[in-house]
Amino acid sequence: MIAALAYWVHDLDPVAIHFPESWGLRGVHWYGLSYAAGFMVAAYLLGRWRRAGITPLRDTLDESALITAVMVGVIVGGRLGHVFLYARAEFAADPLMVIRVWQGGMASHGGFLGVLLAGLWFARRAKADFFAVGDLLCALAPAGIFFGRLANFVNGELVGDPSSVAWAVIFPHDGAMPRHPSQLYEAFAEGLLPLVWVLVRYPRRLPPGRLAGEFLLLYSAGRIVCECFRSAEDGYVLGLTAGQFWTLPLAALGLFLVLRSRRPAE
Repeated sequence: MIAALAYWVHDLDPVAIHFPESWGLRGVHWYGLSYAAGFMVAAYLLGRWRRAGITPLRDTLDESALITAVMVGVIVGGRLGHVFLYARAEFAADPLMVIRVWQGGMASHGGFLGVLLAGLWFARRAKADFFAVGDLLCALAPAGIFFGRLANFVNGELVGDPSSVAWAVIFPHDGAMPRHPSQLYEAFAEGLLPLVWVLVRYPRRLPPGRLAGEFLLLYSAGRIVCECFRSAEDGYVLGLTAGQFWTLPLAALGLFLVLRSRRPAE
């Protein structure tokens, strides 16, 4: 069956804009552009919702401070999460790899932790309700996840398991076997679907923490399901892929936040 179909062979260039060789740099990578696109969408939504008066932000200074904190939290947290959850051996052999972010290697779980710390810092600085800030951050996150997964596909990384489905893709770096384009599955389930959800739910002024809990549950469900189609290159933990295992705390936190938001105010 696999041999009877003509599968698309992945040949996308991870570099979007090439620089002259004399510059000593390859160019602008799609991976970097995906982060820029995510931050741009987040900034647009942040400004739109602040002007509508539905965020805990007071002015444009708060807006700039929060975006800056989130950028630092996502990049630093995502990179350190990748290194310590999935690339400890590589880091031990070459410690400088931690700063080569442009080569790829960002863990969403580490990014979540980085954003959490950014939210804590901002809530304390602005004397705002932390759960309200958390709702806002979770409403801004899906766009970045969506663009990041698309960049994973362009880079030909985080490939899926071998498959004979008609839309399977051959990733030459991983052999001639057609595979699930699991990056696209994740772009939809972890990014696009949660984005539509928060665009509908956030303007409804839910109890503090409710939107964050819903997003974490939706993201966790998407990640756990999509991991079933993704090659377990990072191994297994207690019978689960590493990605599924490290997603369980996010799901537990999401459930806690939803249940907490349902309690009557005292």
